[in-house]
Amino acid sequence: MKKNGQKNVLNQVFRYIRPHWGLVLLSLLMAVVSVALTLYIPVLTGQVIDHILGPGAVEFAEIFQIMKWMLAAILITAAAQWIMNVANNRIVYSVSSEVREQAFKKIEILPLNYLDTHSSGELVSRVIADVDQFSDGLLMGFTQLFTGVVTILGTLIFMLSVNVGITFVVVLLTPVSLLVAKFIAQKTYTMFRKQSETRGEQTALVDEMIGNQKVVQAYGQEKNVQKKFDEINERLQKYSLRAIFFSSITNPATRFVNSLVYTGVGLTGAMTVVRGAMTVGQLSAFLSYANQYTKPFNEISGVVTELQNALACAGRVFELIESPAQIPDAELAEILPEEVGNISLEHVNFSYVPEKKLIQDFNLNVKAGQRIAIVGPTGCGKTTMINLLMRFYDVDSGAIKIEGKNIQDLKRKDLRSSYGMVLQDTWLRSGTIRDNISMGRPDASEEEIVEAAKKAHAHSFIKRLPQGYDTVIGENGGNLSQGQKQLLCIARVMLCLPPMLILDEATSSIDIRTEIRIQKAFQTMMEGRTSFIVAHRLSTIRNADVILVMKDGNIIEQGNHQTLLEQNGFYAKLYNSQFAGQH
Repeated sequence: MKKNGQKNVLNQVFRYIRPHWGLVLLSLLMAVVSVALTLYIPVLTGQVIDHILGPGAVEFAEIFQIMKWMLAAILITAAAQWIMNVANNRIVYSVSSEVREQAFKKIEILPLNYLDTHSSGELVSRVIADVDQFSDGLLMGFTQLFTGVVTILGTLIFMLSVNVGITFVVVLLTPVSLLVAKFIAQKTYTMFRKQSETRGEQTALVDEMIGNQKVVQAYGQEKNVQKKFDEINERLQKYSLRAIFFSSITNPATRFVNSLVYTGVGLTGAMTVVRGAMTVGQLSAFLSYANQYTKPFNEISGVVTELQNALACAGRVFELIESPAQIPDAELAEILPEEVGNISLEHVNFSYVPEKKLIQDFNLNVKAGQRIAIVGPTGCGKTTMINLLMRFYDVDSGAIKIEGKNIQDLKRKDLRSSYGMVLQDTWLRSGTIRDNISMGRPDASEEEIVEAAKKAHAHSFIKRLPQGYDTVIGENGGNLSQGQKQLLCIARVMLCLPPMLILDEATSSIDIRTEIRIQKAFQTMMEGRTSFIVAHRLSTIRNADVILVMKDGNIIEQGNHQTLLEQNGFYAKLYNSQFAGQH
């Protein structure tokens, strides 16, 4: 990210910090108190030295009085630092919590095309790892940057009050340290940015491999996957080493400059003491100030390095947060009537990428209660039709209407609650079997849940589980078979019984005997409901009122099963190819 990009990230960070200005001011105040008292202690130390006049000439009364002041200063400093650290922690973890919450909220309203083009592992890396790195860098920034800056200003004031000439020597050598820190900061930001991106890529690969390990092993792809991982790992190593190299030279470089400053102060101060213009105690205090003055440059340069990493990670999170959300619901959204089922698609055009046309000038009228089967070769647009009906994607042009109302004028929640959907890819959340079945109707009674499970032929296997309906399953179904997970998804729809149904290969993972039973249950469920059925096994759609035969995004044939067979067209070829040799 270039300077403007880095500046934008900083502005966004300040936007998140702004609501916590009260804590920021408290932290600054405590930093000032802590530094002022820390810098006052060398003055007291110098006074103690000046009260030691020589052997047998020590002014103990005055020294004990000064020691009381030193003890009070130390105790107040400790309290101020504790309050400052509490305030800093509250600021940082509040900000990181808000950033992570915003990122998660954005994921929930991102358009599906964003999620389709970004791996889940990469998104997880941004929300978890990058926010952690950001909060660590921000905490160090607040803890050390405030005290560092205040220490530099405070020591300058104290040194000027003691001796202007020696202070000039210190200030003259200061820019060298700043130039060194600036040079290194520019280098480290780029490397940390690349490191963060590569880490996200690596997380995505690991996430993908863990989720699909069976497929990897089934096709003997372990070596290829390992090779790809090694390549990413080498890049991560390269960027990490460069980032660490540039960040690690910060401290030695600034320490070298600081040693020059200390040496300059020591020599100049010694000559001043010899001339009688300064006492030994004042020189002792001045050397302590010179050391404290240069120390923050080491800390600040280290903080700058951490901040580069933090900003690089924050930039990736903010990119996610600022990604365009899906088109919001209409402000004056229309309300669907309770009884819905008439659907029309009028001159619909849609493509996932502009240069590759998919659905063109698509027209379809569906009457309430009709069963519409959609068939065709892979990639013809069957599932795309479902995505458009549910408004997971918006049409490029044309309109989809339910009961004469354009679905873009409806609230997505109202639209989607009108559909019951069972997909080929099942999704179950972590929780009990009961929670998963009642997801669409959390207020459903135990009897209704059990009845829905019985209709879906899931009741028998649920009762065999250790705790029955109270059995807790892990993410995406845990140890349940694919067929069992699909039965639970079917039970979920059976419980809701919405006015319209979408069945996308709903029985693809179920044995033939169970499928026959579920098909009968579906027949009962579809009575009086508009239903869209996507199927590869054409035997399951013989009873459909209308079969749409799609190819390259267009309807090329339309009719019932018998009519399409008599036409002896594309559908007849598909059907006969599936049942060749079975007659």
